Amino acid sequence: MPLSTFACKSAKPAEKPYKVADTGGLYLLVKPNSSRLWRFDYRHGGKRKTAAFGAFPEVPLTEARERRDETRKMLRNGIDPALVRRNARLRAAGENENTFEAVARAWHAHKKPAWSNNHANVIIRRLEKYVFPEIGKVPLDQVDPPLLLGALRKVEGNGAEIARHTLQVSGRIFRFAIAEGRIASDPSRDLRGALKAAPPIQHRLAMKATELPEFLVRLKTYDGAERTRLGLELIVLTMVRTSEARFARWSEFEGLDGPDPLWRISAERMKMRREHLVPLPQQAVAVLKRLKEMAHDSPLVLPAPTRTGVPSENLFIYAMYRMGYHSRATVHGFRGTASTMLNEKGFNRDWIEMQLAHVQGGVRAAYNSAEYLPGRRQMLQWWADHLDQCRVMGELVG
Repeated sequence: MPLSTFACKSAKPAEKPYKVADTGGLYLLVKPNSSRLWRFDYRHGGKRKTAAFGAFPEVPLTEARERRDETRKMLRNGIDPALVRRNARLRAAGENENTFEAVARAWHAHKKPAWSNNHANVIIRRLEKYVFPEIGKVPLDQVDPPLLLGALRKVEGNGAEIARHTLQVSGRIFRFAIAEGRIASDPSRDLRGALKAAPPIQHRLAMKATELPEFLVRLKTYDGAERTRLGLELIVLTMVRTSEARFARWSEFEGLDGPDPLWRISAERMKMRREHLVPLPQQAVAVLKRLKEMAHDSPLVLPAPTRTGVPSENLFIYAMYRMGYHSRATVHGFRGTASTMLNEKGFNRDWIEMQLAHVQGGVRAAYNSAEYLPGRRQMLQWWADHLDQCRVMGELVG
C-alpha cells in the first residue's frame, strides 16, 4: 500500500529502527532518535546495496519517489547508482578545491615561508577584502578576462596602485594553477594596459643633512610620550625599519653591558627573510636601558595598549607630524638620509647596504654579515656621534 504524507508524519520512533514501506522498493526508515530516512534497497553486480535519498520532511514523499524512479532507470541501464553518486561527490569536491579562493589560498600557503609575516598578511588581506567577495567562489577555469577585469574595476575605486598590485597577484595565482595542471591559460595576461595607470611613485621624503640639527633639537624636546620619543631615537640611530622597532623584543638584544652590544633580529621579522645583525652604538644602548626601565616585565621593547600589544604602524609618523614635519619628512626617510651621508663620508658601500638589510640571502651574505660587523659597528658609532654633534649645533643656533 502506498505511503501518504500523513503516514510519514505519523511514524513514531520505537526502541529499534523499523521500516515503513512505500511502493517500488522505497521505504521510510524510522530510527529511535526520531529521524525518518528515505531508503531504497537494490542489487547490482550480485551485491545488495542501499541508496539514501535524504530525510523526511526535508525531502518530501514526492521527491523521494522521483529519486527512486531515477535510480531504477539507472539500474535498468546497467549503471550502479552508488558509483554515480560517488562521482558526483568527487566532482563537487573538485570544484570546491578549484575555486579561485581555494587555489589562491593554496598559492599563498606555498609562498608564505619565503615572505615576511607582514608581506604575507598584506597579500591575504587584500585578496580577502577585494577579490574573494567578487570571484572567490567561481571555479578557476571559468574566470575569464572580462570577469577578472570586472573585479579589478571595483578594486580601482580604492586606488590604481592597489588594483595594479592585485592584478599582479592574480597572475601569479593563475600561473601557479597552470603549473599544477588545474587550468590551461592565464586570463590576467590579457588585461595588461586595461587598468588605470598608477600615479608616479612618491618616494618617501628623506630629510636633508642641513635639516638634521633642527630636527634633533625638536626630537629632544618632544612633548609627547617619552616612549615614543625613545623609539624614534632608536630608529634614527640604528637605521632599522619602523616595523623592526615596533615589534622588537628584549630577547633579541645581546651584551648591552658589554663592549660589543648587538641587536639580532630574526629572519621571520625581516623583509628579506634573513637574520639581521645590528651593532649598537653607545647612544642606542642608553636609549634601550631607559626603555627597559619603562617596560618593566614586558618582553616587548615598546609595549603599547593596543590590540596587538605593540605601537600602531602610524605612531612614529604622527610624532613627526606633531613636530612639524608633515609632508616634509618621513620616518623611513631617515634610512635614506643616513645612507647618503655615510656614502659621502666614504664608508664601505657594502657595510651601508648590509646595515640597511638590502643584501640578498645566501651563504655569502651570511658570511659577509659577520665579516662586516666590526666595520659596521665603527660606522654606526660615527653616525650616532655625528647626530650628537648635529643636535649640539642645533641648540647653539636656536
